[in-house]
Amino acid sequence: MKSTGVVRRVDDLGRIVIPKEIRRTLRIRDGESLEIFVDSEMIALKKFSKMSDMYDVTKELVDIINSNINKTVLITDRDRFIAGSGPLKKNYVDKNISGFLEKIMKDRKNVIETSLHPIELLENVKESLAYVIYPIIMNGDTIGLVLVISEKSDIGQLEEKLVNITAQFLGKHIEE
Repeated sequence: MKSTGVVRRVDDLGRIVIPKEIRRTLRIRDGESLEIFVDSEMIALKKFSKMSDMYDVTKELVDIINSNINKTVLITDRDRFIAGSGPLKKNYVDKNISGFLEKIMKDRKNVIETSLHPIELLENVKESLAYVIYPIIMNGDTIGLVLVISEKSDIGQLEEKLVNITAQFLGKHIEE
């Protein structure tokens, strides 16, 4: 673990302020939850993602969907691609999502493009893909996205239904 060189005082209510630059770098938003870890005399904070507890389920799910439709299937949490299967998986998994995808989450909208169309899934990287994207909603909050992407103009109703069902399943499964 590397030191930032930043020192903060704890106030009378036990609070500390995380500097804006660190919040920006780690993509910590107002109201976001942090998990607290303690090791001897060290306190560590980690962004809390309900989706990270679902890694095994999401991995199996994307593999099953990919084996049936033969297209790249991706799942994100609020910050990065957490699971993927298919030919384009390696380009995305464990990388931060773009502002475009963050906006889809914020707007809570479904996005479908059945023919090849420029899209920015990673920041400052535009690609020409066909795609369907649905938000994963849990208790009224968007916690991630499900995507099916293709380098061909072959996205249709089947892919749209599968993405919709997957997003609903994950949202309900995490609530429980």
